[in-house]
Amino acid sequence: MRRKLVVGNWKLNGSLAANAALVAAFRQRFLPATGAVCGVCVPAVYLAQAAELLANTGIEPGAQDLSREVRGAFTGEVSAAMLADVGAKLCIVGHSERRALFGDTDEQVAVKFGRAKAAGLTPILCVGETLAEREAGVTDAVVIRQLDAVLAPHGRAALENAVVAYEPVWAIGTGKTATSEQAQSVHAVIRARLAKVDAGLAAEMPILYGGSVKAANAAELFAMPDVDGGLVGGASLDAQEFVGIWNAMRARLN
Repeated sequence: MRRKLVVGNWKLNGSLAANAALVAAFRQRFLPATGAVCGVCVPAVYLAQAAELLANTGIEPGAQDLSREVRGAFTGEVSAAMLADVGAKLCIVGHSERRALFGDTDEQVAVKFGRAKAAGLTPILCVGETLAEREAGVTDAVVIRQLDAVLAPHGRAALENAVVAYEPVWAIGTGKTATSEQAQSVHAVIRARLAKVDAGLAAEMPILYGGSVKAANAAELFAMPDVDGGLVGGASLDAQEFVGIWNAMRARLN
């Protein structure tokens, strides 16, 4: 069975006190599940705190982005090795907000992906289309292009122990959600593209859905054959809501 994951993305939110309260509330409700991984990607300045708060819980701390650089005169950057050094296990790469707001190109995302892998982090590669691209009927072409940008320089081996997340840009932070059928359709396209590289890789690759995942829609999304979990934004800032999503995954495994 493929690994299942539910990963929260706090985005630009948090404080030392708020983080401690949120994790404490989550830990009170959290029950681990064999075959599934729960993670929380936090702002880099809170990674060490998150790693300490989540120690011995089975919940993996993660980063939201990383530098393309390894070291040197790059003021303000945070390298993959630094993230790993303070406890990160996961790292989001190519989130649509990084692509749209900060200009990360497919090629730059591919470099970041390689840096994360080299540092021992599990990269979560985000792919997805804008509303204009969906309406133009080019969703499949967009996600395949974004996936191929990583496959081209790194090859099949780079995707071992990695994760792909399909996040339709039009459904992020908007309250809109792709239907379970829409999500399944794109996940199937991603898996088919991976199968052309290696059938075993395609069978093993976890593909998450990200785009206004909530406790109310998680079970339906997770029931789809190619949806292996969720990359959760705003709902991960609510302990009860996030646990509800996690419990939907636990129920799928039972």
